Amino acid sequence: MPAPSERRPGQQWPQPRAPLPIIIIGAGGVVRNAHLPAYRKYNLTVSGIYDIRPAAARAAAGEFGIPTVHKSLADAAAVRGAVFDVAVPADQQASILKALPAGSPVLIQKPFGRDLRESLKLLAICNKKRFTAAVNLQLRFSPNMLALRDAIDRGVLGDITDIEVRVNTRTPWSKWTFLKGIPRLEILYHSIHYLDLIRSFAGEPAGVFARAQPHPDSAGYADVRSSILLIYKSIRCAIYTNHNHPEGSAHAGSEFKIEGTRGAAIARMGVNLNYPAGLPDTLEFVAAGRPSRAIRLSGNWFPDAFAGTMSNLQRFFAGDDNILHTRVADAARTMALVEACYRAARARGTAIPIIKH
Repeated sequence: MPAPSERRPGQQWPQPRAPLPIIIIGAGGVVRNAHLPAYRKYNLTVSGIYDIRPAAARAAAGEFGIPTVHKSLADAAAVRGAVFDVAVPADQQASILKALPAGSPVLIQKPFGRDLRESLKLLAICNKKRFTAAVNLQLRFSPNMLALRDAIDRGVLGDITDIEVRVNTRTPWSKWTFLKGIPRLEILYHSIHYLDLIRSFAGEPAGVFARAQPHPDSAGYADVRSSILLIYKSIRCAIYTNHNHPEGSAHAGSEFKIEGTRGAAIARMGVNLNYPAGLPDTLEFVAAGRPSRAIRLSGNWFPDAFAGTMSNLQRFFAGDDNILHTRVADAARTMALVEACYRAARARGTAIPIIKH
């Protein structure tokens, strides 16, 4: 992530100086709940949309004033001078990328493939077609995480010593029908955000311990709970997620905590609480012997962060940003970490010594 001087005052990524028209491929829930509201809020123009379900594309176009509903993928891909926002399930990404014009700027929905092998194939397609391509791992760009990044860059927390994610909520998996029956779910589609965010703060871990489990209340869905420990030399790092907590519970939580030698920061990711309406995000700083300090935020992960990934892509394509932060090569590293989590989850753990009485 860039130094604080590269960002405008506040917690939103600078917008493109000359925004390109956006062609969206896909009209699912995340497009309607996040992509399109963010683009409208930050004046990023969507000129066309396509979905294999024409009614879904027409509905999104009507709600958000998109002038063109493309009749086919070929029709959408024929547009020149646009940035393509590929917001489809992972199993559809390869065929769509192959259809897009070479040299285009492309934003690809996470996850970047269904596993590491597929991710590397997608990376090869992007390289062959000379795309300027990024993956929509947008938690890095949420207002509270940009503010947190700024504080870390200024040394507010000192040296990082501890990172912990705790999500204890009720997630309505049925909203995403394509998730039912797939072999990998929670880590691949949800905790991937935390793995990517932690990589951006702490770098590459040396290894991982993990456990991924189903839940009897989510029949037909794969892992909906996970426990992940990332191994760093001097940082304790853990991710705990449970998506089957009782609905409406006062004890639900969605928290990212990071501690350092000078203090700590605690951020709430409100979208996980009563999705998709959610609760407001928060960010609070704590230091020994001082009152806690809450930061006034300019927005939330959903939808504001989605403008950040798109803006960084367009600005990098135009030469205004030096780094494409969620570029496909970096996203493949996050996918390698996801793969390591699932491999670790297959291990039986250390056997407990048998004590004979």
